[in-house]
Amino acid sequence: MSYVNVLPSLQVESFDETVDWYQRLFARPPDRRPMDGCVEWQLASTGGLQVFRNPDGASPATVIIGLDDLAAEVEALSTRGIHAQPYEVPSGQFRLAQLQDPAGNAVILSQDLS
Repeated sequence: MSYVNVLPSLQVESFDETVDWYQRLFARPPDRRPMDGCVEWQLASTGGLQVFRNPDGASPATVIIGLDDLAAEVEALSTRGIHAQPYEVPSGQFRLAQLQDPAGNAVILSQDLS
């Protein structure tokens, strides 16, 4: 089997509010709106993120997004009203910043330091 794409889908009740938050996170509108109540951002050549309206409720999820310069991204996010405090994991292998979207999903920004 050959994998060609990874697209986590976050199920949210507060669709418009959550889409607005991700637009600020990624500093751009969604790349696709494949159907009503569904938006997608292409974040890398073979990966992205989908936000899907689920009015019946959804369980919070965690998404980890790898970056090449976490400090620069955290600084840029602060200008868009999203604040995070980076920290290094005890092993020293990663620097992380944990965010939470309006639907309660954890978004972890990660920079590999190895």
